[in-house]
Amino acid sequence: MTPVEWTLLILTLVFGFYMAWNIGANDVANAMGTSVGSGALTLKRAVILAAVLEFAGAFLVGQHVSDTVRKGIINPEVFADEPMVLAYGMIASLLAAGIWLQIASYFGWPVSTTHSIVGAIVGFAAVFGGVTNVDWSAVGTIVASWVISPAISGFLAFIFFRIVLHTILFKPDPTSAAKKATPVWVFLVLTVLSLVLMIKGMKHYFKAAEIDLPLGTKIAISLLVGLVAAGVGAILVWRMKIKSNPMPETYDLYVARSLEKV
Repeated sequence: MTPVEWTLLILTLVFGFYMAWNIGANDVANAMGTSVGSGALTLKRAVILAAVLEFAGAFLVGQHVSDTVRKGIINPEVFADEPMVLAYGMIASLLAAGIWLQIASYFGWPVSTTHSIVGAIVGFAAVFGGVTNVDWSAVGTIVASWVISPAISGFLAFIFFRIVLHTILFKPDPTSAAKKATPVWVFLVLTVLSLVLMIKGMKHYFKAAEIDLPLGTKIAISLLVGLVAAGVGAILVWRMKIKSNPMPETYDLYVARSLEKV
C-alpha cells in the first residue's frame, strides 16, 4: 500500500471510531434510558449490553445500510475517473457527521445519526458534482421513512401500551399479572425480531453460503426461537423474588389516592 492509502486507512479507522463513539453517546441513551431509569439494568450492564447488541446489529444487518449509504444516495459512477475523491468525500462526511453529533449531544439538542450522515454525503456530493449528482428519489425515500416510521411506531406503541395497561397495570395485582404476561411479550418480540433477521438480515449470508430457505422454514425457525426465549423468560421471571403489591379495588381509586399524595 502507498503512503496515501495507509493514511486514508488510518483516517477511516479513527473517524469511524469517533463516529461510533458519538453514535453510542447519542443513540444508546434512547435505547437504554428506560431500562436504566426503571432500575432494570445498571448503567454498567446497560453499556455492556448496548455494545454487544450494537455490534450484532452492525454485523448482521449493517450491510443493507452500508449499501444505501455507499451507492444509494449518490452515483458512484460519477467518481469513476477520480476514485480518490470519493474516498476523500466519504471520510470528510464521516468526520462532519461525528462532529455534529458531538456538538448536538453536548448541548442536548435532538439529533439523528442517520440524518447527519445522509446530510453530510448529500452535501459532499453536491459540492463535487452539483445537486444533479445526488439521487434525490433515493433521498426522498429516506426522508419519507423519517416521517412514516415514527408515525407507525407511535401508533403501534399506543396500541401495545394500552394492552399493557389493561393486562398488567390495571389489574388488582400488577406484579403477578406482569409475571404471567412477560413470556407472551418475550415470545412476540423474539419471534418478530428473528423473522426480520431471517428474511432481511441474514439475506447476504444465506446467499454467500448458497442456502435457500423457504419462507415457511424461516417462520418455523423464528417461532421456535420465540418459544425458547419465552420459556427461558418464564423461568427467570418466576424465579425472581418480587413481593406482590396489590392495587386498590379499582384503578380510579388508585389514581385518586396517588393524586392525594402529590
